[in-house]
Amino acid sequence: MANEPSADFRAAVDRVNGQSTDPGNDTKLRMYALYKQATQGDVTGKRPGFTNPVGRAKYDAWAAVKGMPAGEAEAAYIKAADALTG
Repeated sequence: MANEPSADFRAAVDRVNGQSTDPGNDTKLRMYALYKQATQGDVTGKRPGFTNPVGRAKYDAWAAVKGMPAGEAEAAYIKAADALTG
């Protein structure tokens, strides 16, 4: 498990979750992947099958950042959150 999230990261998560506009699926998947990488580390388990397209997309997004250090994922999440929320 990754280290305790920073206050800046938690604030960025709150800002993103409080958004009233939909940033689109690609952005949401990127934010999901960075969040999971920052808080849980590399993706584990089997890739969901074609009958679960949402789970598969989430798995693939998270797998795309495999190996990224938690601190780097946090920083990338904060930067993306800043771009989204101003």
